[in-house]
Amino acid sequence: MNTNEFALTLLSGIKDFLTWIGVPRHMLDKLDEILFLVLIVVIAFLFAAVVHAVSVHFARKILKRKNAGVLDTLVKYGVFRKLTAVIPPLIVSALLPFAFSKDSAWFIVGDKVTWIYFFIALIVSVNAILNTVGDALKNNRQLKNRPMKGFIQIFQVVFTCVAVIVIVSILINKSPFNLITGLGAFTAVLMLVFKDTILGLVAGVMISEDDMLRIGDWIEMPQNGINGIVTDISLDVVKVQNFDNTIVTVPPYSLVSGSFVNWRGMSESGGRRIMREYTLKLDYIKPCTPEFLERMKDFDTELAQFIIEKQKQAADGKTVNTDNPAGLVNGTIDTNLGLLRAYMTLYLRRHPSVSRELLLMVRTLAPTGNGLPVQIYCFSANKNWPSYESIQAEIMEHFVSVLPAFELYPFQSADARDAIVSGLIESGKIDLSAISGIPWHTLRPEKDKSGSGPV
Repeated sequence: MNTNEFALTLLSGIKDFLTWIGVPRHMLDKLDEILFLVLIVVIAFLFAAVVHAVSVHFARKILKRKNAGVLDTLVKYGVFRKLTAVIPPLIVSALLPFAFSKDSAWFIVGDKVTWIYFFIALIVSVNAILNTVGDALKNNRQLKNRPMKGFIQIFQVVFTCVAVIVIVSILINKSPFNLITGLGAFTAVLMLVFKDTILGLVAGVMISEDDMLRIGDWIEMPQNGINGIVTDISLDVVKVQNFDNTIVTVPPYSLVSGSFVNWRGMSESGGRRIMREYTLKLDYIKPCTPEFLERMKDFDTELAQFIIEKQKQAADGKTVNTDNPAGLVNGTIDTNLGLLRAYMTLYLRRHPSVSRELLLMVRTLAPTGNGLPVQIYCFSANKNWPSYESIQAEIMEHFVSVLPAFELYPFQSADARDAIVSGLIESGKIDLSAISGIPWHTLRPEKDKSGSGPV
């Protein structure tokens, strides 16, 4: 028995059943084609339902035995259900010639509807598969921080556009290639309507190709109020969570057309830079006397070793360490400022949170009207923001606290209170212990010549 005979036998059985339940036979003879169409559709959807049930059953059995991430994602996005939706139109299209002649209006309409349904189901299925691929790529260690979502959306847009063109060509009974050629007249309109999408497509390719941005990067873009972590990169938008927990969204092409700071290099390096300075008063910088050097040997053990080494070099007629032309550390014993630079370099080198692999120096900058800036340049080994700020504050606080020991003082603009305190001290008519806020390093334990008090 061939397929046509089987279909006719099945149709005859259905008509006998409908006659048995009371439907007039003459009505059924007029509805042969409609009955056969209904039969085809029912069989097609029943077959798809069986395939879906079987595939989901086996997928869940596999998931119970082992953790298969891809299968779990397929179930999450309902890929099995969406894929089996492609089956009915294929079955209906194959069986339509048995129900209608190819010249029949029912055949032409049914064939068009069937293929339109097929391409719609195909769009939904392919999008679900691409979403599954996108989730799988996010879990890949090498690709999880790359803007893969943008690429997935590009494929989705391209495939959807092609499928829509095919659907329209089916409706108007024209070749898809002729339709694409005719779209040239609407290029300007399409460019206007899909401007952001097209620009986002180009920008997404550039961002990924040049590795300009990844999810998790800390970026700064002051012109757009951005200073935070990238949380999402898609075809038409980049989401950034600022450090005040606000969410800023910008189109990808604004990152390509403008400029932004990406702190990824700092995050991947061995440390985070510390670059701060204090401006010291010029008139307190002076040569080191032998007595001053002897006193400073008691200030710090490593500094004492530095002074002894430098004195030995000077006695041997060497101006630098021959084994290391750069010297032992930054600094000299010629001036109290040079000695301070040497001490701060030693302090930074033994600081547990300062990187020893990256550049470290204490240097002077160009003099200003306020004095001579002394800058600390080093890298914190801990790149966490709160820890970095704590380390930086600790170093700068220590810097300013040891200045009086080297008989150096930072520049600070005087205010009205400073003028009043200065006048009271100059008058000599008030007990200094009654004045609060006098710098501790301005008081000496010895008495002045009159014995009236500390100076």
